[in-house]
Amino acid sequence: MNRRTLLASAAALGLGAPLARALATPPAHWPKSLTLGTASVGGTYYVYGQAWASLVSEKIGVPISTQQTQGPNQNIILVEDRQIELGMTTMGIALQAWDGTGAWTQGRKFRDIRAMFPMYDTPFHFVALERSGIKSVAQLAGKRVGVGPRAGTPGTYFPVMFEALGLKVTIVNGQAADMASQLADGLIDCFAFAAGLPIAAFSELEATQKVTFFSFTRDEIGKLKAKFPELSDATIPAGTYKTLTESQPTLGIFNFAICHKSLPDDLVEAIVRTIFENHEALVKGHAAAKETVLENVNRNGFLPFHPGAAKYYKSRGIEIPANLIAA
Repeated sequence: MNRRTLLASAAALGLGAPLARALATPPAHWPKSLTLGTASVGGTYYVYGQAWASLVSEKIGVPISTQQTQGPNQNIILVEDRQIELGMTTMGIALQAWDGTGAWTQGRKFRDIRAMFPMYDTPFHFVALERSGIKSVAQLAGKRVGVGPRAGTPGTYFPVMFEALGLKVTIVNGQAADMASQLADGLIDCFAFAAGLPIAAFSELEATQKVTFFSFTRDEIGKLKAKFPELSDATIPAGTYKTLTESQPTLGIFNFAICHKSLPDDLVEAIVRTIFENHEALVKGHAAAKETVLENVNRNGFLPFHPGAAKYYKSRGIEIPANLIAA
């Protein structure tokens, strides 16, 4: 594609002159392309990741391809090992990685990952077929429960959550879309997941089946918060799904976009600026992006921000503590 065609394409997309210049002349020291790790089909990472990769690619002139992964755990491993440059993770998984405490880390400390920007809260919730009669977490004892990919946030947390609640369940792993199909076919009794709202696989399941959405009780929430202090109160708002007529209290954990520490400062600053200065476009990509706002930068209290991200936040009047900035 020649320069004239490239500029015409930018104009046709409504991206304007600043974008056209960026597409024509990205800085020579930036990588020629980037790869973003997302997660399984049917989950929010998969959709949200494609949305922000496309948006940033168009604005900064560096192609960003998305790579389907098992989720946060694998994203961290791939970014740490520089097999990809960008990823997404929940902060609980990031804490396990930073300290090397999660069983999946095998004692390894992942210290080359850096925070870029807050994404959205990840609430944990459940769906079962109406005909199963399952309406509570306690009723999952002895049942087969699909929790998504083993290396994802729900795949990591739900098994230990059930253990903390004294529930013996059979865990089934797989892509989110597969979990929905297995529930519809009666191969599992419940699909338990955690992702930005609405979860595409839940919405698609509701469109073809009579389902029941449910969550933890207040007592269960209290027990789990005591066991896992990185979890916080969250809500599944009424109307998130067509048949969800009342809000449901639950637990959540925030998500952040991450990168490898080696990326140029001005590149990371450009990525973060693009995200926050094109918020409406990002929300069109996925409704969960409503929470991708500057006010949520403080939802990260331990993972160092990339200096380029910290520079952008400073320009917006947000001072990142010195201990949370690392080269």
